[in-house]
Amino acid sequence: MTTLSDTTSYFVSVLSEMELDTPVRCAPEHHPAITVVRTDDGVFAIDDTCTHQDTSLSDGWVENCAIECPLHETCFDLRTGIPQGPPATRAVATHPVSVVDGLVYVLLARGASVSNPSAQDATDAA
Repeated sequence: MTTLSDTTSYFVSVLSEMELDTPVRCAPEHHPAITVVRTDDGVFAIDDTCTHQDTSLSDGWVENCAIECPLHETCFDLRTGIPQGPPATRAVATHPVSVVDGLVYVLLARGASVSNPSAQDATDAA
Protein backbone atom coordinates (compact mmCIF):
# COMPACT_ATOMS: atom_id res chain seq x y z
CA MET A 1 0.00 0.00 0.00
CA THR A 2 1.25 3.46 -0.89
CA THR A 3 1.02 6.21 1.71
CA LEU A 4 1.27 9.94 1.06
CA SER A 5 4.78 10.01 2.56
CA ASP A 6 5.85 7.56 -0.14
CA THR A 7 4.70 9.85 -2.93
CA THR A 8 5.91 12.85 -4.86
CA SER A 9 3.75 15.47 -6.56
CA TYR A 10 3.95 15.85 -10.32
CA PHE A 11 2.54 19.07 -11.78
CA VAL A 12 0.19 18.41 -14.69
CA SER A 13 -1.61 21.59 -15.68
CA VAL A 14 -3.66 24.56 -14.64
CA LEU A 15 -7.17 23.18 -14.03
CA SER A 16 -8.92 25.92 -16.03
CA GLU A 17 -6.76 25.03 -19.06
CA MET A 18 -7.80 21.36 -19.07
CA GLU A 19 -10.65 20.69 -21.48
CA LEU A 20 -13.40 18.42 -20.21
CA ASP A 21 -13.08 14.77 -21.29
CA THR A 22 -9.84 15.44 -23.15
CA PRO A 23 -6.96 13.18 -22.08
CA VAL A 24 -3.60 14.75 -21.26
CA ARG A 25 -0.54 12.51 -21.56
CA CYS A 26 2.24 13.17 -19.07
CA ALA A 27 5.69 11.64 -18.88
CA PRO A 28 7.07 12.11 -15.36
CA GLU A 29 10.75 11.36 -14.93
CA HIS A 30 11.39 7.83 -13.56
CA HIS A 31 7.76 6.78 -13.95
CA PRO A 32 5.69 5.27 -16.77
CA ALA A 33 3.56 7.75 -18.71
CA ILE A 34 0.21 8.65 -17.21
CA THR A 35 -3.04 10.00 -18.62
CA VAL A 36 -4.89 12.74 -16.75
CA VAL A 37 -8.50 13.56 -17.54
CA ARG A 38 -10.81 16.26 -16.23
CA THR A 39 -14.45 15.15 -16.24
CA ASP A 40 -17.68 16.41 -14.70
CA ASP A 41 -16.94 13.98 -11.84
CA GLY A 42 -13.44 15.30 -11.09
CA VAL A 43 -9.87 14.90 -12.29
CA PHE A 44 -8.44 11.40 -12.64
CA ALA A 45 -5.03 9.93 -13.41
CA ILE A 46 -4.29 6.44 -14.72
CA ASP A 47 -1.31 4.74 -16.29
CA ASP A 48 -1.22 5.62 -19.98
CA THR A 49 -0.59 2.16 -21.42
CA CYS A 50 -3.49 -0.20 -22.15
CA THR A 51 -3.05 -3.51 -20.34
CA HIS A 52 -4.16 -5.46 -23.41
CA GLN A 53 -1.58 -4.13 -25.88
CA ASP A 54 1.02 -1.41 -25.86
CA THR A 55 -1.26 1.49 -26.80
CA SER A 56 -1.47 4.98 -25.37
CA LEU A 57 -4.81 5.51 -23.66
CA SER A 58 -4.37 9.26 -24.04
CA ASP A 59 -5.18 8.70 -27.74
CA GLY A 60 -8.56 7.30 -26.69
CA TRP A 61 -11.99 8.77 -26.14
CA VAL A 62 -13.57 9.74 -22.83
CA GLU A 63 -17.23 9.29 -22.00
CA ASN A 64 -19.13 8.63 -18.76
CA CYS A 65 -15.95 8.68 -16.65
CA ALA A 66 -14.29 5.98 -18.76
CA ILE A 67 -11.55 6.09 -21.37
CA GLU A 68 -11.70 3.88 -24.43
CA CYS A 69 -8.53 2.31 -25.81
CA PRO A 70 -8.16 3.49 -29.41
CA LEU A 71 -6.87 0.10 -30.58
CA HIS A 72 -9.39 -2.51 -29.38
CA GLU A 73 -12.07 -0.36 -27.73
CA THR A 74 -11.82 -1.62 -24.17
CA CYS A 75 -13.14 1.08 -21.83
CA PHE A 76 -11.35 1.61 -18.51
CA ASP A 77 -13.14 3.23 -15.59
CA LEU A 78 -11.17 6.38 -14.75
CA ARG A 79 -12.01 6.03 -11.04
CA THR A 80 -10.80 2.45 -10.62
CA GLY A 81 -8.81 1.57 -13.75
CA ILE A 82 -10.88 -1.58 -14.15
CA PRO A 83 -11.75 -2.57 -17.73
CA GLN A 84 -15.47 -2.64 -18.49
CA GLY A 85 -15.17 -5.34 -21.14
CA PRO A 86 -12.78 -7.37 -23.28
CA PRO A 87 -10.27 -7.74 -24.70
CA ALA A 88 -8.39 -6.20 -21.73
CA THR A 89 -8.77 -8.17 -18.50
CA ARG A 90 -6.30 -6.35 -16.22
CA ALA A 91 -6.88 -2.92 -14.72
CA VAL A 92 -4.55 0.00 -15.30
CA ALA A 93 -3.09 1.64 -12.20
CA THR A 94 -4.82 4.76 -10.93
CA HIS A 95 -3.10 7.62 -9.11
CA PRO A 96 -4.37 10.18 -6.60
CA VAL A 97 -4.90 13.68 -7.95
CA SER A 98 -4.66 16.89 -5.96
CA VAL A 99 -5.92 20.31 -7.06
CA VAL A 100 -4.32 23.14 -5.10
CA ASP A 101 -5.04 26.77 -5.93
CA GLY A 102 -6.22 25.75 -9.40
CA LEU A 103 -3.10 23.68 -10.14
CA VAL A 104 -3.43 19.96 -10.87
CA TYR A 105 -0.90 17.51 -9.41
CA VAL A 106 -0.68 13.75 -9.60
CA LEU A 107 0.74 11.96 -6.57
CA LEU A 108 3.18 9.31 -7.76
CA ALA A 109 4.94 6.65 -5.76
CA ARG A 110 8.63 7.24 -5.35
CA GLY A 111 10.83 4.66 -6.97
CA ALA A 112 9.30 1.75 -8.83
CA SER A 113 5.76 1.08 -9.86
CA VAL A 114 2.73 2.10 -7.82
CA SER A 115 1.13 -0.44 -5.56
CA ASN A 116 -2.52 0.04 -6.26
CA PRO A 117 -5.27 -2.36 -5.24
CA SER A 118 -7.44 -1.16 -8.11
CA ALA A 119 -4.82 -2.41 -10.56
CA GLN A 120 -5.69 -6.02 -9.81
CA ASP A 121 -6.93 -8.35 -12.48
CA ALA A 122 -10.53 -7.49 -13.34
CA THR A 123 -11.50 -11.12 -12.90
CA ASP A 124 -10.48 -10.84 -9.23
CA ALA A 125 -12.89 -7.95 -8.75
CA ALA A 126 -15.86 -9.83 -10.21
